[in-house]
Amino acid sequence: QVQLVESGGGSVQAGGSLRLSCVASGIPYSWYYMGWFRQAPGKEREGVAVIYTSSGSTYYADSVKGRFTISRDNAKNTLYLQMNSLNSEDTAMYYCAVTAFTAYPLRVRDYNYWGQGTQVTVSS
Repeated sequence: QVQLVESGGGSVQAGGSLRLSCVASGIPYSWYYMGWFRQAPGKEREGVAVIYTSSGSTYYADSVKGRFTISRDNAKNTLYLQMNSLNSEDTAMYYCAVTAFTAYPLRVRDYNYWGQGTQVTVSS
């Protein structure tokens, strides 16, 4: 069965950095999109950053471009999200997710495997 286990969340002051990790196992696809999504209280879940495991292509939400970097360690089956210059709008639960097929990599509804999430809180 698919397991996605996130870690690395926490509380940080505005301007600070965090690195999230997602360890994956049991993914039944050879190539797939794997990414980070977030949901703030009272808001819809949104795509943050995605990587396509075949080509290494990356996709970012406009709100995080230049501040967040997604990467993957294939040997460790681990996805990372380096988050710099954090601000209060980045406060959310961050989820790792996987899908084999999508025309829009940041589209939430296309993802069928999800982790439990890790909380990121940025204080100003």
